[in-house]
Amino acid sequence: MGLRDDRERFREIGEQRRQDLAEFIQYGDLTGSSSDSVRVPIKLVDLPEFQYDQLDMGGVGQGDAEPGDQVGQPQEGEGDDGEAGEDSADHEYYEMDPEEFAAELDERLGLDLEPKGKRVVSETEGAFNDTARRGPRGTLDFAHLYKQGLKRKVAMDFDEAYLGEALRVEGWGPSEVFEWARAQNIPVSKAWLDERDRDLEDRDRWRSIEEMTSEVDREQTHARLRREGVGKVPLRREDERFRHPEIVEERERNVVVVNIRDVSGSMRNAKRELVERTFTPLDWYLTGKYDRAEFVYIAHDADAWVVERTDFFGIRSGGGTRISSAYELAEDVLEEYPFHEWNRYVFAAGDGENSGNDTTEKVVPLMQGIDANLHAYVETQPNDGVRTGTHAADLREAFDEDDAVAVTTVRDESDVLDAIETILSTENDD
Repeated sequence: MGLRDDRERFREIGEQRRQDLAEFIQYGDLTGSSSDSVRVPIKLVDLPEFQYDQLDMGGVGQGDAEPGDQVGQPQEGEGDDGEAGEDSADHEYYEMDPEEFAAELDERLGLDLEPKGKRVVSETEGAFNDTARRGPRGTLDFAHLYKQGLKRKVAMDFDEAYLGEALRVEGWGPSEVFEWARAQNIPVSKAWLDERDRDLEDRDRWRSIEEMTSEVDREQTHARLRREGVGKVPLRREDERFRHPEIVEERERNVVVVNIRDVSGSMRNAKRELVERTFTPLDWYLTGKYDRAEFVYIAHDADAWVVERTDFFGIRSGGGTRISSAYELAEDVLEEYPFHEWNRYVFAAGDGENSGNDTTEKVVPLMQGIDANLHAYVETQPNDGVRTGTHAADLREAFDEDDAVAVTTVRDESDVLDAIETILSTENDD
């Protein structure tokens, strides 16, 4: 095995030792990743290499010591006895694209989200599988026309000899035979019986219809067609169908995600970090699931404004809180992304505080009026904090049985994965 093989083997071992995805989401460093590359830390594995000795620097067997002499005095280390050092281990990174991240998160959480394409990006002519009542004669579907005519022939076929014998029943004429044939589901017309009766000979052969049916066998249509052949098939214009190509629409699986964050004075560092740790994997996941993903970031205190992603998680304001301002802005932003063309997600986060009756009187109606695949609210409540807001509780009460609204609470990093699972498993497939 050569050095190159050794290197590849050590790299495989490194990939196997990368940080567990759930641990990475909950406790790892998310800042080193970008929108198109998720960097998961792995322990650095030292690759084998040759080291060359420097000449004239001493070595084994050199010097003035005699065999058995002690070599130097023990030196004190920098750390305390029995304690680990403070330096962190070296790391490399296993890079995965958002598609791989989404697939692995699906497997980890047992999810099966299959995005639907909405916006039509192209139309092409497919196979000639569609038909219309009118079209060029060259596109006439003769097979369909003939099949319909054959069905009609079989449906209208009957044993003429058998009906001729019924006309020979004593005292019977075309009217009596016609009524009897209808009761037997024999599709004969009164006109045919009248014409046949005019040329009939040897009348009064049978004393009753029961005697005739017991003596004469009725030949089934399929047996007669095999014996005599199909013959002339009646073709009608009403059965004509003209083939034309079906139009195949290619739809783009696209999504717009509106991320909303409370940046008021009560949203201190611990709460902001929980929002970032929850929202960032959701962005990666949806980027990996859709062909095209666009993100809008809205910050709010008592007012709302659109910000860049780089500012979204770090910005902080000293104002109060009015969550409806963010949804009013989201409603305006989403006018550029019609729901019949775009999959839409609206994710909001905060510590649950809101002004007055803003939640019940404004936020809930706004959420009900904004069409989206999913609305979600993430309440960040660190364990050492005191819950004073009721926004999450009000939403749970208002949307208790709504399959398109998820409300979850994150108290520390260990709750993040559960919150993500709650959000992604709530979306209604319809």
